[in-house]
Amino acid sequence: MKKTDDFKEWLSRAKSNLTLAKETKQNNYIYYEDLCFEAQQCAEKSFKDLCIYNNISFPKTHDIYYLIDILEERGINIPSKIRIAGDLSDYSSETRYPGDYEEVDEKEYKRVIKIAEEVFNWVSKRIK
Repeated sequence: MKKTDDFKEWLSRAKSNLTLAKETKQNNYIYYEDLCFEAQQCAEKSFKDLCIYNNISFPKTHDIYYLIDILEERGINIPSKIRIAGDLSDYSSETRYPGDYEEVDEKEYKRVIKIAEEVFNWVSKRIK
């Protein structure tokens, strides 16, 4: 069993999620909601990676704002353009399954990808 406290592994997983999120929607069998879920996972794992790198404990959660709060409580300043990633938390559950929510369109998808990329790049620079 792999160690779950290896920050390099967490960042690698985040990059994998980002790569999946950026897959082009070439047919009707891929939903933007599913791609946004992968983007959310990238952001979530990136923040968890930063926690691990800084020896900060965190609970099992998909709430990105909660992870941001934990980091800020420990003195890590999260810029507002990165903090907005908390908005992606709903993609971890609300849109993951068929339900009563507004369908994600291409414009929203592109916004979500941009946020996930910014978080991933920001965290990558902080841990080097």
